[in-house]
Amino acid sequence: MSTIATYADALRGLDWGDAAKVEAATADPLAHLAEDRIALRRAVEDARTDAHLRSLCEHYDILDKIVLHDDESGFRIRLHLFGDEHYDRPHNHRWTYSARVISGRYTHTIYGTEDGFDETTNVAGLQAKMVRSENPGHSYTLHHTMVHAAVADPDTVSLVVRGPAVKDRFLVTDRDTGQVWWQHGAATESPDEAAAKRMTDHQFATCTAALERLGLA
Repeated sequence: MSTIATYADALRGLDWGDAAKVEAATADPLAHLAEDRIALRRAVEDARTDAHLRSLCEHYDILDKIVLHDDESGFRIRLHLFGDEHYDRPHNHRWTYSARVISGRYTHTIYGTEDGFDETTNVAGLQAKMVRSENPGHSYTLHHTMVHAAVADPDTVSLVVRGPAVKDRFLVTDRDTGQVWWQHGAATESPDEAAAKRMTDHQFATCTAALERLGLA
């Protein structure tokens, strides 16, 4: 019987700097895990009861992140649950990642590479280079140097494999307000920043109830 560790085994030893290789290696494990409701259900329960995994689960204003597996080699398998709030927030990432949508949909806008993407960025001036609709069954891999945004419908859920972090921070912008700010990884963030995003028991219970309602776990 498959477990989350079975899927993780297939992802070790990747060159996370090579997006093509990451896409080739993650496509099948994500597709199979998306259909393996027993493995997903057990992984979510483990994330709730395992102190280490539980400490990595995060709540933001637009989505929740449940960490299903934290590999010693640096990658993580996560569930992302998007909420009812919709914000157009172009940003880059600290790592290369692959994602597969398993419920709902989101509009995925790619703006190009992070060259020149910094605190002085004119958010209103960002020009889309590609716009996609990511629907259930769609998957993709995004290199950490890319700038993108995802505006999701309510009840959108995706499976994500994020590679090892290669940066201490990443930049987030908001097209509605024009704001630009840095977000830091755990190694460099302040205690207040860490506490603000830590998922509470109530928030975790809300996530599991949503997953059950959607028939995903």
